[in-house]
Amino acid sequence: MDTSPRRNAAGQLVRSVLGLFKLRIGFVIMITALAGFAVTPGAAISGAQLTILALAVLISSASAGAFNQYVECDVDRLMSRTRGRAFVTGQLPHTPAWLALIGVLLAVSVAAAWQATNALAALYVFLGAFFYAVVYTVWLKRRTWLNIVIGGLAGSFAVLAGAAAANPEMGALPLLLALVLFLWTPPHFWSLAIANKEDYAAAGIPMLPVVVGEARAAWAVFYSAVALVAASLAPAWFGCGVLYFVGALLGGAYFLLKAWQLARAPSRATAMGSFFASLLQLSLLLLGAMLDAWVY
Repeated sequence: MDTSPRRNAAGQLVRSVLGLFKLRIGFVIMITALAGFAVTPGAAISGAQLTILALAVLISSASAGAFNQYVECDVDRLMSRTRGRAFVTGQLPHTPAWLALIGVLLAVSVAAAWQATNALAALYVFLGAFFYAVVYTVWLKRRTWLNIVIGGLAGSFAVLAGAAAANPEMGALPLLLALVLFLWTPPHFWSLAIANKEDYAAAGIPMLPVVVGEARAAWAVFYSAVALVAASLAPAWFGCGVLYFVGALLGGAYFLLKAWQLARAPSRATAMGSFFASLLQLSLLLLGAMLDAWVY
């Protein structure tokens, strides 16, 4: 008996569930929490405690990602980039049972962070998911182009969760790193929004390029990138070492180059170039921060 169709269907179901929870984004958020922990001097916690915190951040981010897709099922079917998502295609049923599961996942992640570390770290885990799921997705995304600016605090809370696990009385360095994450989100996402402007316009979502046009949005990406890179270098004067500085400098310079190319000639190609450069910039910055803590 040929079982390959059954295996293929099972594999597709697994991929649909993993895509629902946006695990790639969740892993990035988890790494930011680990970076926040790494740069914060304080009482040592065990590897098990740190692992639980990392998983708590990942699961809370996953719950927020699933909630985002549940709420936006109606507009996802209007955009070519998202019309293949599981709720849109019917691969997964769009039923209230998902909201119960999402709520349980968030509650478990917050409780685990609290039990493994402390209440402040758990609060930041919750706020990261809350800002993405409720503040960004429900309150702001369909109302204002400022959606991603304010919603960008979700990544900052992950940094603060890691820092609070190390020391609830955190100093300037983790706060600066949280600021970097806050400033990183707008140029990162606006680059993607420029590349997918027609999708957002068709769905009636007021992303910046839909509201002000591609040219002005492209310059907003560049000026936001300048502010981001300037802020990203500041932690080198507050405790981060040479590895962080090199990573922030190289990644920042490359992002500025791609953002400048986007501003000079807005197109899907230059927008995606800027988008991927922002990912490289963040990766080098976080890697440098963690390597500094481990090496020195």
